[in-house]
Amino acid sequence: MLMKIEGLSVNYGAIRALDDVTVEVRQGEVLSVIGANGAGKSTLLRTITGIVKPVAGTITFNGTNIKGLRPDKIVRLGIMVVPEGRRIFPDLSVKENLELGGHAIDDRSLKKELYTLILATFPRLKERLKQHAGTLSGGEQQMLAMGRALMGNPKLLLLDEPSMGLSPIVTREIFSLIGLINKEKGISMILVEQNAHMALEHSERAYVLENGRITLWGPSAEIKSNPGVVEAYLGV
Repeated sequence: MLMKIEGLSVNYGAIRALDDVTVEVRQGEVLSVIGANGAGKSTLLRTITGIVKPVAGTITFNGTNIKGLRPDKIVRLGIMVVPEGRRIFPDLSVKENLELGGHAIDDRSLKKELYTLILATFPRLKERLKQHAGTLSGGEQQMLAMGRALMGNPKLLLLDEPSMGLSPIVTREIFSLIGLINKEKGISMILVEQNAHMALEHSERAYVLENGRITLWGPSAEIKSNPGVVEAYLGV
């Protein structure tokens, strides 16, 4: 078990954003968390990364309790996030964005290896290294956000709505790259998505989050065939 979240609760003022959430992440798997807008999916990721402080529960990563740690300490443990809306630095070049992603890596040979891997995985970024990131297409910006996170040499990659604002064709390309990275590098991932069809198609297991509570979990194929999930999330 790479990560275990138990009894996690988060408040935003008087609002309970997460309520007694328990989630397990296995080594090398892609785990999806699906749910409607406002269900608490992004809050879950923000709590894992230390940006939001829980009122109850524990988060154990590689056997270490990371609840209460500063975000920079959590990054150095190997947890990286690809944020919702990408949030690249638009006025910096593609190369500069990637270099910022590796700022916590002290080993120069490892940093060079990661950089080479990313350019091989995302050849379009290699073609645009000197280009300002803000001039990239939406799909290219998503690739850059993923590449920047990979520069941190993650053990666990958190992907927050990677399909947001992308066309169906580009979305399929991004999800294919997610699968490729997981398969070739064995990086565990938590995939948070409103596009339940794509999330369930590209993950081994899934949790359904509704109004801050986990209501269903299991193998993605079983979740995908659940009548309630089909009606609520798959548009059938």
